[in-house]
Amino acid sequence: MTFTACPARLSTAAAGFEAQFAARLHWSAETDGAIEERVASILEDVKSRGDTAVLEYTARFDGLDVSSLSALELTQSELKAAFDGLPDAQRAALQAAARRVRSYHEAQKKAGGESWSYRDEDGTLLGQKVTPLDRVGIYVPGGKAAYPSSVLMNAIPAHVAGVAEIIMVVPTPRGEKNPLVLAAAYVAGVSRAFTIGGAQAVAALAFGTATVPKVDKITGPGNAYVASAKKRVFGTVGIDMIAGPSEILVLADGSTPAEWVAMDLFSQAEHDELAQSILLCPDGAYIDEVQAAIDRLLPTMPRATIIAKSLNDRGALIHTRSMEEACSISNRIAPEHLEVSSSEPHRWEPLLKHAGAIFLGAYTSESLGDYCAGPNHVLPTSGTARFSSPLGVYDFQKRSSLIEVSQTGAQSLGLIAAELAYGEGLQAHARAAELRLDEVPPMRGAA
Repeated sequence: MTFTACPARLSTAAAGFEAQFAARLHWSAETDGAIEERVASILEDVKSRGDTAVLEYTARFDGLDVSSLSALELTQSELKAAFDGLPDAQRAALQAAARRVRSYHEAQKKAGGESWSYRDEDGTLLGQKVTPLDRVGIYVPGGKAAYPSSVLMNAIPAHVAGVAEIIMVVPTPRGEKNPLVLAAAYVAGVSRAFTIGGAQAVAALAFGTATVPKVDKITGPGNAYVASAKKRVFGTVGIDMIAGPSEILVLADGSTPAEWVAMDLFSQAEHDELAQSILLCPDGAYIDEVQAAIDRLLPTMPRATIIAKSLNDRGALIHTRSMEEACSISNRIAPEHLEVSSSEPHRWEPLLKHAGAIFLGAYTSESLGDYCAGPNHVLPTSGTARFSSPLGVYDFQKRSSLIEVSQTGAQSLGLIAAELAYGEGLQAHARAAELRLDEVPPMRGAA
């Protein structure tokens, strides 16, 4: 079978660039109305009928017909057996990746995840107490592919943060369990794991059932049903983000072998037909080389059909006037993954403000970040890197303010608080502060 992929060829110098650029970038985060309606029905059903509803949906969608939900729970011995049964090379790679991810997130915790306090001149203590969440749920996709890396990236920072219980859900259509996913759960310290997925798994985690414990927060990517369910249960539980299709943006100065860049574009395109791969480069001849490499390499890819559709529908090769302009356009896109494929990556990095993760230099392929570099691969998509961050230890912690006012401090702070409270018409607030003054004044506005 012959596959062709022709990403849109754009030029910033062309008169119609802005309209073409906007059309290529457009992706609606709005979920299909039928999906929203179906998800709402599933959530309500699981909330009211618990295990029974989860079992019915799992039988319907995943083809797993069992009599009790406990039959879909993976035991720790099963996770360890999966780990022990891996080929030596695969087991070593999994452990090495886990060590690097843990090391990075431990450094992240030390840098900003500790409690702190100080006393001011009147003896008042002010500070912040950082505590982990009690129980979190991690959703691991299991449809078109298996993602052991998602287990590491969600469970390890939760573990580092000090979360006491990590509940994993992963769909296993037709009962096909991926040993590497189970082994990753063992390595990452997952407490309990269930072979359920979809909106029903999100509902079980959010509301709790007789078998699945209720969690405080749900993290991890999934399909449109999972994204819709996470959006709907937000408020009952916390969530990390609503993830859209995967994205890669490559800023290239022409110094990297064209085959490397073509394969980097493939690396996101192979995820999903809706994934987006974009190249920004000031060298038109180099863009021609990348297109030629795409034509040459695409037929060798097992997921060529998905890659071709992604590149044809949403991909773009954009000829810019300069690397400076390329950086400016990158900031407008705010991509999930941003590769600076340049001989001088640190020259351009200061110009880049918005990205989920920035990969510096020709040897830093995005796939290294996906699996084993250390930083988290759960990243903001669809331009949300303008205001949000990668998943991290901080997502599994919460902060409580600490305030201990001394008797001396109450004299000055009480006057300030009372004055503002009276101004807002909240007499009880004002009086609570005034009663702690050494000389208590009459209450203003008393009946």
